[in-house]
Amino acid sequence: MRSLLDSRTRAAVIARLQTLDRATPPRWGRMTAVEMVAHINDGLRLALGDLPSRPHPSPLRLPPLKQAAVYWLPIPRGVSGPPELTARLRAGPPLNWSDEQAAFPELLDQFGRKAINEAWPEHPVFGPLSARAWGVLSLRHTEYHLQQFGL
Repeated sequence: MRSLLDSRTRAAVIARLQTLDRATPPRWGRMTAVEMVAHINDGLRLALGDLPSRPHPSPLRLPPLKQAAVYWLPIPRGVSGPPELTARLRAGPPLNWSDEQAAFPELLDQFGRKAINEAWPEHPVFGPLSARAWGVLSLRHTEYHLQQFGL
């Protein structure tokens, strides 16, 4: 199964994101291009343990549902994720396109260097995840948003 733990997959994702223009409109949803990049950057920060989060009660913490959602079920359009991943979009100073674009490959590199046997943080919705699950889920989340912008 494809994962952001694979260096070739990370390189392909970086190349796709580099083709994004700040003026590209989404095919669905309300995010701008810079908001989307900031959002996926924050998803990587969450996976790395650099973005504080708190557990959210969810049936997706139960093993059969968690496995299905992380590995197989399509991400529905318009579904709300954990609020930690949209906090900067709602409250912070204006996002900077260059900063967000530059942060993405750096965060992916950190993600790829994180040891598989190292402790990975708990996901706010899915609960404890293995390195493999984080790699797959993070790729699926990133892919969802790249497709949102036609990449």
